Amino acid sequence: MEIRKRAEQVPFTTKDGSTIRSLLDLSNAPVQHQSLAEASLPSGAEIQRHHHKRSEEFYYITAGRGMMEIEGVVREISVGDAILIPPGAWHHLLALEKLEFLCCCSPPYAHEDTYFE
Repeated sequence: MEIRKRAEQVPFTTKDGSTIRSLLDLSNAPVQHQSLAEASLPSGAEIQRHHHKRSEEFYYITAGRGMMEIEGVVREISVGDAILIPPGAWHHLLALEKLEFLCCCSPPYAHEDTYFE
C-alpha cells in the first residue's frame, strides 16, 4: 500500500511555470502509468503555452478562476470544472484570481515531455 501525505511533499516549479506538489508520481512512489499533483497559480500569473507529446492531462479546478486555452479555443474556468488536455494539444492557462487545481497525467508528468512554442 502506498500512501503519501500532502504536507510531506515539497512543492516545486515545473518547466511551464506553475508550482506543483506531487502527490503521487515517479519521484515519490512506484507509479507506472499516471501522476497526480496539486498545482497553484497566483492571480495574474500564467502557465506558458506548451504541449506534451505523450501525456494526456486532466485539470480539476478546486479554487479560483481563470482562462484556459487549448488549441486556440479559449474558455473561462472555475471551481468544479474538469478539463481534458489531449496529448499533443497546445495549451495555456491564465489565472484571473488565484487558481488551485489537481493535475493528473498519463503517462506520468515529465519535464522532458514539455515543449514550448
